[in-house]
Amino acid sequence: MNIRMLIQYDGTAYSGWQKQKNTDSTIQGRIEKALSEILGEETEISGAGRTDAGVHASGQVANMHLTRSLSPGQLLKPLNEILPDDIAVTAMDCVPDRFHSRLSAKGKRYRYRIRTDYRKKVFEKRQIWAYGKPLDLDAVRAAAEELTGTFDFRSFCSNKKMKKSSVRTLSQIAVEERDGETDLVFEGDGFLQGMVRIITGTLIETGEGKRLPGDMKKILALRMRSEAGFTAPPQGLILEEVYY
Repeated sequence: MNIRMLIQYDGTAYSGWQKQKNTDSTIQGRIEKALSEILGEETEISGAGRTDAGVHASGQVANMHLTRSLSPGQLLKPLNEILPDDIAVTAMDCVPDRFHSRLSAKGKRYRYRIRTDYRKKVFEKRQIWAYGKPLDLDAVRAAAEELTGTFDFRSFCSNKKMKKSSVRTLSQIAVEERDGETDLVFEGDGFLQGMVRIITGTLIETGEGKRLPGDMKKILALRMRSEAGFTAPPQGLILEEVYY
Protein backbone atom coordinates (compact mmCIF):
# COMPACT_ATOMS: atom_id res chain seq x y z
CA MET A 1 0.00 0.00 0.00
CA ASN A 2 1.36 3.40 -1.02
CA ILE A 3 0.28 6.29 1.21
CA ARG A 4 0.79 9.97 0.43
CA MET A 5 1.08 12.54 3.22
CA LEU A 6 0.64 16.31 3.23
CA ILE A 7 2.98 17.81 5.81
CA GLN A 8 3.58 21.20 7.40
CA TYR A 9 6.37 22.19 9.71
CA ASP A 10 8.23 25.05 11.32
CA GLY A 11 11.83 24.25 10.44
CA THR A 12 13.46 26.56 12.99
CA ALA A 13 14.64 23.82 15.35
CA TYR A 14 15.64 21.30 12.69
CA SER A 15 18.65 20.49 10.53
CA GLY A 16 16.50 20.37 7.42
CA TRP A 17 14.18 17.76 5.93
CA GLN A 18 16.61 14.99 5.04
CA LYS A 19 17.46 12.30 7.57
CA GLN A 20 21.10 12.43 8.73
CA LYS A 21 23.29 9.97 10.60
CA ASN A 22 24.80 12.55 12.95
CA THR A 23 21.56 14.08 14.28
CA ASP A 24 18.01 13.11 15.18
CA SER A 25 16.86 16.67 14.56
CA THR A 26 15.44 16.39 11.02
CA ILE A 27 11.85 16.46 9.79
CA GLN A 28 12.11 13.16 7.92
CA GLY A 29 13.82 11.52 10.89
CA ARG A 30 11.14 12.61 13.36
CA ILE A 31 8.29 11.42 11.14
CA GLU A 32 9.95 8.06 10.43
CA LYS A 33 10.61 7.53 14.14
CA ALA A 34 6.96 8.21 14.97
CA LEU A 35 5.71 5.90 12.21
CA SER A 36 8.07 3.12 13.29
CA GLU A 37 6.75 3.42 16.84
CA ILE A 38 3.14 3.09 15.65
CA LEU A 39 3.76 0.29 13.14
CA GLY A 40 6.28 -1.69 15.17
CA GLU A 41 8.76 -1.85 12.27
CA GLU A 42 11.29 0.40 10.54
CA THR A 43 9.46 2.73 8.16
CA GLU A 44 10.96 5.00 5.50
CA ILE A 45 9.32 7.93 3.76
CA SER A 46 10.30 9.85 0.61
CA GLY A 47 9.86 13.62 0.50
CA ALA A 48 9.13 15.82 -2.50
CA GLY A 49 11.93 18.24 -1.63
CA ARG A 50 14.88 18.52 0.74
CA THR A 51 14.31 21.81 2.53
CA ASP A 52 17.39 23.26 4.24
CA ALA A 53 17.93 23.82 7.95
CA GLY A 54 15.55 26.48 9.26
CA VAL A 55 13.28 26.41 6.19
CA HIS A 56 9.54 25.81 6.66
CA ALA A 57 6.77 24.05 4.73
CA SER A 58 3.00 24.35 4.59
CA GLY A 59 2.64 21.92 1.69
CA GLN A 60 5.44 19.35 1.78
CA VAL A 61 4.49 15.96 0.33
CA ALA A 62 5.89 12.54 1.22
CA ASN A 63 4.93 8.95 0.53
CA MET A 64 5.59 5.55 2.08
CA HIS A 65 4.95 1.91 1.17
CA LEU A 66 3.38 -0.16 3.95
CA THR A 67 3.40 -3.92 4.30
CA ARG A 68 0.50 -3.80 6.77
CA SER A 69 -3.07 -3.13 5.66
CA LEU A 70 -3.87 0.07 7.53
CA SER A 71 -6.05 2.89 6.27
CA PRO A 72 -4.80 6.49 6.32
CA GLY A 73 -7.49 7.24 8.89
CA GLN A 74 -6.00 4.70 11.28
CA LEU A 75 -2.58 6.35 11.07
CA LEU A 76 -3.28 10.07 10.98
CA LYS A 77 -4.48 10.62 14.55
CA PRO A 78 -1.82 8.56 16.40
CA LEU A 79 0.92 9.97 14.20
CA ASN A 80 0.03 13.56 15.07
CA GLU A 81 -0.22 12.68 18.74
CA ILE A 82 3.41 11.49 18.73
CA LEU A 83 4.92 14.18 16.49
CA PRO A 84 6.26 17.39 18.13
CA ASP A 85 4.10 20.50 17.99
CA ASP A 86 6.11 22.04 15.15
CA ILE A 87 5.46 19.13 12.73
CA ALA A 88 2.02 18.05 11.53
CA VAL A 89 0.67 15.62 8.95
CA THR A 90 -2.49 17.37 7.78
CA ALA A 91 -3.80 14.76 5.33
CA MET A 92 -3.21 11.21 4.11
CA ASP A 93 -4.55 9.23 1.17
CA CYS A 94 -3.85 6.05 -0.79
CA VAL A 95 -2.16 6.51 -4.16
CA PRO A 96 -1.06 4.15 -6.97
CA ASP A 97 2.05 2.08 -6.25
CA ARG A 98 4.03 3.94 -8.91
CA PHE A 99 3.50 7.34 -7.25
CA HIS A 100 6.69 8.87 -5.84
CA SER A 101 6.54 12.20 -4.05
CA ARG A 102 9.70 13.54 -5.72
CA LEU A 103 9.88 11.73 -9.05
CA SER A 104 6.18 12.24 -9.83
CA ALA A 105 6.23 15.97 -9.03
CA LYS A 106 5.67 18.40 -11.92
CA GLY A 107 6.66 21.54 -10.04
CA LYS A 108 6.77 23.43 -6.74
CA ARG A 109 5.82 26.79 -5.30
CA TYR A 110 7.94 28.55 -2.69
CA ARG A 111 7.27 31.82 -0.88
CA TYR A 112 9.98 34.02 0.62
CA ARG A 113 8.68 36.57 3.15
CA ILE A 114 10.60 39.80 3.81
CA ARG A 115 9.69 42.44 6.38
CA THR A 116 10.46 45.74 4.68
CA ASP A 117 9.51 48.29 7.34
CA TYR A 118 10.40 48.97 10.98
CA ARG A 119 7.31 47.31 12.50
CA LYS A 120 8.12 43.94 14.00
CA LYS A 121 5.85 40.93 13.45
CA VAL A 122 6.27 39.34 16.86
CA PHE A 123 4.08 36.29 16.31
CA GLU A 124 5.54 35.60 12.86
CA LYS A 125 9.20 36.32 13.56
CA ARG A 126 10.25 32.72 12.89
CA GLN A 127 8.63 32.71 9.42
CA ILE A 128 9.79 36.05 8.06
CA TRP A 129 13.14 37.71 7.43
CA ALA A 130 13.31 40.95 9.45
CA TYR A 131 15.13 42.90 6.74
CA GLY A 132 13.59 46.16 7.95
CA LYS A 133 14.26 48.51 5.00
CA PRO A 134 12.32 49.57 1.89
CA LEU A 135 13.33 48.21 -1.52
CA ASP A 136 13.06 49.51 -5.06
CA LEU A 137 10.36 47.04 -6.06
CA ASP A 138 10.28 48.19 -9.68
CA ALA A 139 13.91 47.10 -9.97
CA VAL A 140 13.17 43.84 -8.14
CA ARG A 141 10.30 43.06 -10.52
CA ALA A 142 12.40 43.88 -13.57
CA ALA A 143 15.22 41.61 -12.36
CA ALA A 144 12.73 38.84 -11.52
CA GLU A 145 11.39 39.05 -15.05
CA GLU A 146 14.92 38.52 -16.41
CA LEU A 147 15.15 35.27 -14.43
CA THR A 148 11.77 33.92 -15.53
CA GLY A 149 12.05 31.19 -18.15
CA THR A 150 14.26 28.18 -18.88
CA PHE A 151 17.93 28.78 -18.04
CA ASP A 152 21.02 27.15 -16.62
CA PHE A 153 20.81 28.33 -12.99
CA ARG A 154 24.24 27.04 -11.91
CA SER A 155 25.20 30.55 -10.69
CA PHE A 156 22.31 30.26 -8.22
CA CYS A 157 23.24 26.84 -6.84
CA SER A 158 25.05 26.37 -3.51
CA ASN A 159 26.29 22.89 -4.43
CA LYS A 160 29.54 23.58 -6.31
CA LYS A 161 30.18 19.85 -6.88
CA MET A 162 26.85 19.09 -8.53
CA LYS A 163 27.37 17.09 -11.75
CA LYS A 164 23.76 16.83 -12.93
CA SER A 165 22.06 19.34 -15.20
CA SER A 166 21.36 22.71 -13.59
CA VAL A 167 18.82 23.75 -16.22
CA ARG A 168 15.47 24.61 -14.68
CA THR A 169 12.32 26.47 -15.72
CA LEU A 170 10.93 29.25 -13.53
CA SER A 171 7.38 29.97 -14.67
CA GLN A 172 7.09 32.99 -12.37
CA ILE A 173 8.75 35.07 -9.69
CA ALA A 174 5.92 37.22 -8.39
CA VAL A 175 6.55 40.22 -6.14
CA GLU A 176 3.68 40.78 -3.69
CA GLU A 177 3.29 43.66 -1.22
CA ARG A 178 1.21 43.55 1.95
CA ASP A 179 1.30 45.61 5.16
CA GLY A 180 5.03 46.32 5.46
CA GLU A 181 5.99 43.00 3.90
CA THR A 182 7.28 41.98 0.48
CA ASP A 183 6.84 38.38 -0.62
CA LEU A 184 8.68 36.71 -3.48
CA VAL A 185 6.67 33.79 -4.88
CA PHE A 186 8.61 31.27 -6.98
CA GLU A 187 6.98 28.66 -9.21
CA GLY A 188 9.01 26.26 -11.31
CA ASP A 189 9.53 22.70 -12.45
CA GLY A 190 12.36 22.18 -9.98
CA PHE A 191 14.87 24.01 -7.81
CA LEU A 192 18.59 23.55 -7.20
CA GLN A 193 20.13 23.46 -3.73
CA GLY A 194 19.91 26.95 -2.23
CA MET A 195 18.45 28.35 -5.47
CA VAL A 196 15.50 30.29 -4.05
CA ARG A 197 17.55 31.85 -1.26
CA ILE A 198 20.40 32.86 -3.60
CA ILE A 199 17.99 34.40 -6.11
CA THR A 200 16.30 36.21 -3.23
CA GLY A 201 19.63 37.64 -2.06
CA THR A 202 20.43 38.74 -5.61
CA LEU A 203 17.04 40.42 -5.99
CA ILE A 204 17.53 42.17 -2.64
CA GLU A 205 20.84 43.59 -3.87
CA THR A 206 19.04 44.81 -6.98
CA GLY A 207 16.35 46.43 -4.83
CA GLU A 208 19.14 48.16 -2.87
CA GLY A 209 20.64 49.58 -6.06
CA LYS A 210 23.79 47.46 -5.86
CA ARG A 211 22.91 45.63 -9.08
CA LEU A 212 20.95 46.41 -12.23
CA PRO A 213 18.08 44.23 -13.49
CA GLY A 214 20.05 43.71 -16.70
CA ASP A 215 22.86 42.06 -14.72
CA MET A 216 20.78 38.89 -14.32
CA LYS A 217 21.50 37.60 -17.82
CA LYS A 218 25.26 38.06 -17.29
CA ILE A 219 25.07 36.16 -13.99
CA LEU A 220 23.23 33.29 -15.71
CA ALA A 221 25.69 33.18 -18.60
CA LEU A 222 28.81 33.01 -16.41
CA ARG A 223 27.52 29.93 -14.49
CA MET A 224 29.56 30.83 -11.40
CA ARG A 225 28.15 31.01 -7.87
CA SER A 226 30.47 33.93 -7.06
CA GLU A 227 28.68 36.12 -9.63
CA ALA A 228 25.28 35.96 -7.86
CA GLY A 229 24.26 37.66 -4.64
CA PHE A 230 24.31 36.52 -1.03
CA THR A 231 22.21 33.66 0.29
CA ALA A 232 19.14 35.02 2.09
CA PRO A 233 18.55 33.56 5.57
CA PRO A 234 16.40 30.43 5.86
CA GLN A 235 13.58 31.65 8.11
CA GLY A 236 11.72 33.57 5.39
CA LEU A 237 11.37 30.56 3.07
CA ILE A 238 8.29 28.34 2.94
CA LEU A 239 7.55 25.40 0.62
CA GLU A 240 3.88 26.08 -0.10
CA GLU A 241 2.82 23.49 -2.65
CA VAL A 242 4.02 20.59 -4.78
CA TYR A 243 2.29 20.12 -8.13
CA TYR A 244 1.42 16.71 -9.61
